[in-house]
Amino acid sequence: MLSRLMSSSIRSLDRECNCTVRLLDDSEYTCTIQRDAKGQYLFDLICHHLNLLEKDYFGIRYVDPDKQRHWLEFTKSIAKQMKSQPPFTMCLRVKFYPPDPAALREEITRYLVFLQVKRDLYHGRLLCKTSDAALLAAYILQAEIGDYDPGKHPEGYSSKFQFFPKHSEKLERRISEIHKTELIGQTPETSELNFLQKAQMLETYGVDPHPCKDVSGNPAFLAFTPFGFTVLQGNRRIHFLKWEEVTKLKFEAKTFHIYANQTEDKKIILTYFAPTPEACKHLWKCGVENQAFYKLEKSSQVRTVSSSNLFFKGSRFRYSGKVAKEVMEQSAKIKRDPPEIHRAGMVPSRSCPSITHGPRLTSVPRTRRRAVHISIMEGLESLRDSAHSTPVRSVSHGDCFMPSRGQMVDRSEASTSAVISDEAYSPSDSVLPTPVAEHGMEMPSARHLNGAPCSVDEDQEAEAGTSREGQAADFRPGRRALRMVRSRPSPPSDVEELNKFILSVLRLFLVTIGLLFALLLLLIMLTESDLDIAFLRDIRKTPEFQQFHFEYFCPLRRWFACKLRWMGGFLVSK
Repeated sequence: MLSRLMSSSIRSLDRECNCTVRLLDDSEYTCTIQRDAKGQYLFDLICHHLNLLEKDYFGIRYVDPDKQRHWLEFTKSIAKQMKSQPPFTMCLRVKFYPPDPAALREEITRYLVFLQVKRDLYHGRLLCKTSDAALLAAYILQAEIGDYDPGKHPEGYSSKFQFFPKHSEKLERRISEIHKTELIGQTPETSELNFLQKAQMLETYGVDPHPCKDVSGNPAFLAFTPFGFTVLQGNRRIHFLKWEEVTKLKFEAKTFHIYANQTEDKKIILTYFAPTPEACKHLWKCGVENQAFYKLEKSSQVRTVSSSNLFFKGSRFRYSGKVAKEVMEQSAKIKRDPPEIHRAGMVPSRSCPSITHGPRLTSVPRTRRRAVHISIMEGLESLRDSAHSTPVRSVSHGDCFMPSRGQMVDRSEASTSAVISDEAYSPSDSVLPTPVAEHGMEMPSARHLNGAPCSVDEDQEAEAGTSREGQAADFRPGRRALRMVRSRPSPPSDVEELNKFILSVLRLFLVTIGLLFALLLLLIMLTESDLDIAFLRDIRKTPEFQQFHFEYFCPLRRWFACKLRWMGGFLVSK
């Protein structure tokens, strides 16, 4: 009896597993879930913990043991998606950036989006000019510590916070100057909203870059934004396609294709190569989800898409959430008292019973990374990218208006190859977690911001997927930063194309044989049944069918019946 109770308790423990989710303020939420629990269950737990109603903009991201990032699918079991053993570690991130952050209904949602965009700024995904960087950092500083107070804020106080991996003393002075003189009296809510409004005007707002290479072997970053598909190369945006123009996204192995109709007589196909097939599939799924979210009017219009034109080939995927228009309509119906938000270190401080975050250091102190940064800079010094381009005209930081979506699209169309920054776009956080195959991606060694190279030890802060010890070993400074594959992926050769064609023909042949065999079995079942149909009666009267029925079908049926009776008697005797 005791052994039965112990075995049942052990089985109960086996059905449960611990799960830790790192939130946007770097606090952690830990819970116990059933092994068969779906992603939606965990996501609802987190949203309840945060008192978040406008939750469709967010998602849960994890990193598999091969360092490939994934979005957790809410309709599937968590344990089946995770390739590692419990306990599971994931992180909450913004999956779909709101096209207009000012239109968000609740302040708690804007606050979480603010944390995400601020993280993007720190990790180099949100690239901007020096003047814009100073204003964005000043907004963060105002939201963090409030108005400037000479008694509390000594000279050089802004250097205690790190808004970028590396910045110059000149930029620090400019940040302090804007904070002291231009942002007096702004509440944390206003500063966060102004920060989002300014960030939303930048070309790289909402960009989650995927490292790829074009057909010539040149490194590039592919990304999906609220307004369309973009390709970033160097310090330029070389392609921008509105979601209305994108007609199809396809991938095969490591090759990714984008089909678009810019005009009635202008159709284009863009081809890029991902570092691994898994990275290419992740890129394709992100594109399918973003296109459905931003382009469609209703979620009922969502269809299952295939990565290939043939139904028996490639991957199939269907976006399962709401679309942007439905999310906005649902948000407009929210009627409740705004939940209070605890912003640690702010004056006046506010508490929130539903958000039990600890002390929040949203801007990481510089001392945490100085040693790491110095250790890798010696190896990176000779690898600096010295290319410079003409800077774009920036919007004055005194302007706090929000351009409409149409204005942003028009501005984007003005120059397809738009300069997005003085320096090359090279977000190390987006490169590090993507595995590199034998002929994989070149790893951009350093990023320059305001004349200084930036640290690449970011992914531990940004993503959580494997154990922390594994992350510390995998992201040792110097090794990963200096690992650069010089070989460029050549376009597919004639032999490779021939092999692909042979495999496609062989796959088609096997599927055809399988279908014919299934149809034959179906026809036999129908003819041997009692269905009284003229077509089947004619078949039963033929000599060939009579011979097949008495010489093959009847003996086979008797043999199966005998075996089934034997197995039934064996089970009963047991």
